[in-house]
Amino acid sequence: MSYFAAVFAQTPQGWVGTEAVLAEAESVDDVSDLMRECAVESYGDPVILLIEENDDWFAVVRQDGEDDPRAFVSAVREDGLGGLFHQLVGEVPDGDAAGDPGLMEDLGVDGKRLSELGERAMPGDALLTVAELAGFGEEFDRLRD
Repeated sequence: MSYFAAVFAQTPQGWVGTEAVLAEAESVDDVSDLMRECAVESYGDPVILLIEENDDWFAVVRQDGEDDPRAFVSAVREDGLGGLFHQLVGEVPDGDAAGDPGLMEDLGVDGKRLSELGERAMPGDALLTVAELAGFGEEFDRLRD
């Protein structure tokens, strides 16, 4: 399984990003714990997790404080990391988009635009667009290289 995952936390000084290791995550609680750890280390809120798997699909997960995470997945998958997100997006047919496309509207990423990126863009390009619109494009590029 080939994937890229990074967590971004908004701090008073700007966005801080770090690569995320999800290989041992078994549930959405594990993902949420990873995001909370990043928030504590950077004193940031909200925390955004961007994931791309095999150039096939992407996910955007948002954690605000102690609230439950919310997610948008461009194409739900049963296998690999995709199985982690069913708890957040519900049971939908394999390959369909699911979740909350409006989860980043307050950060400049319109829900309609996020849905369109899920339908029309390559996952890596979609995540770069999300990062640029939200204001952490440079951090994303730094981690992606």
